Amino acid sequence: MGANPYGVAFDGISVWVVNGGSGTVTKLLASTGAVVGAYSVGSGAYGIAFDGTNIWVANSFGNTVTELLASTGAVIGTYSAGSKPAGVAFDGTNIWVADYDGNTVTELLASTGAVIGTYTVGSQPIGIAFDGTNIWVANSGSGSVTELLASSGAVVGTYSVGGSPQGVAFDGTNIWVTNSGNGVTKLLASTGAVVGTYTVGSQPNGVAFDGTDIWVANGGSNTVSKLLASTGAVVGTYSMGGVNPQGVAFDGSNIWVAGTGSNTVSKLPAF
Repeated sequence: MGANPYGVAFDGISVWVVNGGSGTVTKLLASTGAVVGAYSVGSGAYGIAFDGTNIWVANSFGNTVTELLASTGAVIGTYSAGSKPAGVAFDGTNIWVADYDGNTVTELLASTGAVIGTYTVGSQPIGIAFDGTNIWVANSGSGSVTELLASSGAVVGTYSVGGSPQGVAFDGTNIWVTNSGNGVTKLLASTGAVVGTYTVGSQPNGVAFDGTDIWVANGGSNTVSKLLASTGAVVGTYSMGGVNPQGVAFDGSNIWVAGTGSNTVSKLPAF
């Protein structure tokens, strides 16, 4: 990959990896890992999401998000976001960006890139996910996750998970939040109640759901943990072949993990 890969996303055919140190995004054919191309985005590229047609990348040092056509990598546009944008999520109509330095979330219309609204959340928001109705934001500086109504941006609730929350994923019923100090926390999406907190490797960061299991990238131990989503039981812990794993994505068969410290992406069989 390029320098310091972070975010990872799957578009149905290809895997996209954001290279924060080189301001690019690399596209790989999921079936083989062959590099299709590398495309310039903005400075400090970090989070990434796919909207069904296009790829969206948050440029943390430029306070912008870049939209690329997934089929070709051509840049469609670059749009203003909040201060130091990090995580990105798509709700079916709009793009949501966690603004790390602004303690806010910015909502953009996916069809045009126009800003719809900016909403206050907790301190240093970084990870973000959509559960079908609401947006969930990991507030790394305040040990909490904030739930926003996607239709309006109104705060539904803010729930304590402790430590420094990083990544967020939805399993169809529950929200999973990695915590760089306290493992991974499972919350009931309907109420925000904490179901449990489970120990994984050192400094967990990225998280993804494969339909049955939760996968967590452990940045401090160069491993990936697999947990049974129904119980939180650790199924296994695996070497991911790279250094300082961060972003994680599922392509329907395999798990892809960005090795930020080794400038690589690793592919592991999910089942």
